Amino acid sequence: MKYLLIMHGNPRVWEALTEEERDEVMNGHGEFIKTIQESGEMVSTQALADPSNSAVVRVRDGVPAVTDGPYLEAKEHFAGYYLVDCESRERALELAALIPDARVDGLGIEVRPVMFSAGTEM
Repeated sequence: MKYLLIMHGNPRVWEALTEEERDEVMNGHGEFIKTIQESGEMVSTQALADPSNSAVVRVRDGVPAVTDGPYLEAKEHFAGYYLVDCESRERALELAALIPDARVDGLGIEVRPVMFSAGTEM
């Protein structure tokens, strides 16, 4: 079963960390990637740019309108994800707990089953 392990970011939380703490989180991702590659559970991973670099497209009456910036004004944003293929929800939760962001107060990892996939072989 495939699960999306969604990392939520919060700039205020990140900025409150020391440089050493931020380095520990970033280096921890390398260790996590190695773990899920070795176990064969990694499908893919992506880190996303800051929401200030995003654009939102809405089509009204057949006319697209593009606005800059995040879709929602919020403290947290979608920062990146790991797509894993593992045997159970319990294992997906175990993997989420290994992601270094999960240890930072104010951050968390959302675990969501993938229900449908098209366009790529998974």
